[in-house]
Amino acid sequence: MAAPVKYLFETEFGQEAKRAAEPRITLAEHQQLVAQARQEGHAAGFAAGEAKAMAAIERQRALALGQLGDRLAGAAAALSGLEGRLEAEAIDIAVAVARKLSDALVAREPLDAVRDLVADCFANLRSAPHLVVRVNDDLLEDARTELTKLAAERGFDGRLVIMAEPAIALGDCRIEWSSGGIMLDREETARRIAEAVGRYIASTSGTPEALS
Repeated sequence: MAAPVKYLFETEFGQEAKRAAEPRITLAEHQQLVAQARQEGHAAGFAAGEAKAMAAIERQRALALGQLGDRLAGAAAALSGLEGRLEAEAIDIAVAVARKLSDALVAREPLDAVRDLVADCFANLRSAPHLVVRVNDDLLEDARTELTKLAAERGFDGRLVIMAEPAIALGDCRIEWSSGGIMLDREETARRIAEAVGRYIASTSGTPEALS
């Protein structure tokens, strides 16, 4: 009888471990997997970096838009204030020009406004028994001539009285009749216009304005 072969425990386990450690894929497949892993890692890193960069850009854009909004609001407020000042200046200039033009017209034709006002009175006071017209001393003679002629042209049958009054400015007049009267006072008219303009500017700008 042959002698039994002795079982070598360690030797058998060493061979099993060697077989388990042997590679199950080829070197080419291993290299391909490594390359793929690197590519996927690169792609993931790129996507993460891109997302981070886009988030930073969005934050910068939001910040820029906020700053732009603040600047636009400030510019709108400044523009509104500028428009208000320009409007006030334009109205002020228009009033000043109108006054200068009025003064120039009065200096050239001091009786024009007086004649127009008296003509209106003749048209509306035909039945008045008398009409008194007071003018500046320097206009007395010319006023008598012009207004007497005008009364005849307009068919005024009442008594027309032309009187001089030093306190009345050149180009102004005061007209009186039995039941009333009216006065042409350019300074008073200019003052009321200035007050009306001031109120208008104050209502549009919210700031009291005083024009003189």
